[in-house]
Amino acid sequence: MTVSPLAWILTVAAILALLVFDYVFHVRTAHVPTTREAAGWSALYVGIALLFGVGTLVLGGSSMGSEYFAGYITEKALSVDNLFVFLIIMGSFRVPRENQQKVLLVGIVISLVFRTAFILLGSALINQFAWVFYLFGLALLVTAGNMFRPQTEESHSAQNIIVRFARRLFPTTDGYDGDRLFTRLDGRRVMTPMLLVMVAIGGTDLMFALDSIPAIFGLTQNVFVVFSATAFSLLGLRQLYFLLDGLLDRLIYLSYGLAAILAFIGTKLILHALHENNLPFVNDGEPIKVVEISTGLSLVVILVVLLITIFGSLFSTRGRTQTAMANVRRDATAYLDAEYTDDPAERERIYRRLLDSRDHIIALGPKAKQIVKNEPELLELCARASASHEASAAATGTPHRH
Repeated sequence: MTVSPLAWILTVAAILALLVFDYVFHVRTAHVPTTREAAGWSALYVGIALLFGVGTLVLGGSSMGSEYFAGYITEKALSVDNLFVFLIIMGSFRVPRENQQKVLLVGIVISLVFRTAFILLGSALINQFAWVFYLFGLALLVTAGNMFRPQTEESHSAQNIIVRFARRLFPTTDGYDGDRLFTRLDGRRVMTPMLLVMVAIGGTDLMFALDSIPAIFGLTQNVFVVFSATAFSLLGLRQLYFLLDGLLDRLIYLSYGLAAILAFIGTKLILHALHENNLPFVNDGEPIKVVEISTGLSLVVILVVLLITIFGSLFSTRGRTQTAMANVRRDATAYLDAEYTDDPAERERIYRRLLDSRDHIIALGPKAKQIVKNEPELLELCARASASHEASAAATGTPHRH
């Protein structure tokens, strides 16, 4: 259906207002969000997205409403998977905890710009060339196949081409100067790693957009629904990052679930392409009568697959153990890094989580311990962090846990 210009203006204005609100009231002053703060604001943004979906359902009809919810859920799930890569990037750049909110918000804005551009381009191509559905479908099938390969921290790198080019073009400091993008060193204006990490996340998100936009076009070709579902899936991503901190590594089957969803949508796109076929070398340019997958069925499949993979991950021994391993490595490294955070409560939080993860690894049975890699190295990191914590506790006269 045709969406009025007023609906477009109000939707874009609401999204921009939420981004400005996020910056002014949460990000401008550097701080580490508490779990309660992250949970409250995450719930609010999800609630806003759901209310928008209800409005779409009421004003646009059941078809448009179901397309929005299917697109929103798919894009949200893909965004959560992307958070793992953002975590790796910020860890490799040693971004101070207080400044990670600003990096994420800038990443969200860059994501929104990239995705809007791809949405407009994709819509123009689809309207002009029906065979584009074949390309989108094949792209999703290839992406799904790649996602079935195990993804680890070593399989991602923050030092992408854009970052390496920026380092060569501009002199860069080794350390941060608050949240400044540029600073002065020996009288010269130089770039800080803060700008580089924003560039790294923006460049990485460009690759994410190449997957997510064909996926949502496989569910709906309504540009308004594609844009709004994509935008609302990105809003609140910053808060979700801090809420899921420590749990991202536990979602070990999420990538497999997303691969299955992308393969399903890719198949749906190819079936639609066959139904709209006009390629002369396929069935003499005539449409092929095939069964098309409805949006309602797509929504059910997406929800079922996500629920199975998420709960399967949360109750998996492998998932809990992998989370403990990742937490030990990251938390010990962060605790031993004096520049990671100036917040005593945050340092205590990551230290407590480090000890809980260490205890989990130590308590594993012989069979489960086979999952753990480099156990002596992990326990040595814990010992160093414990020694540092004991020295700090002795200096301040506070009790400590061994």
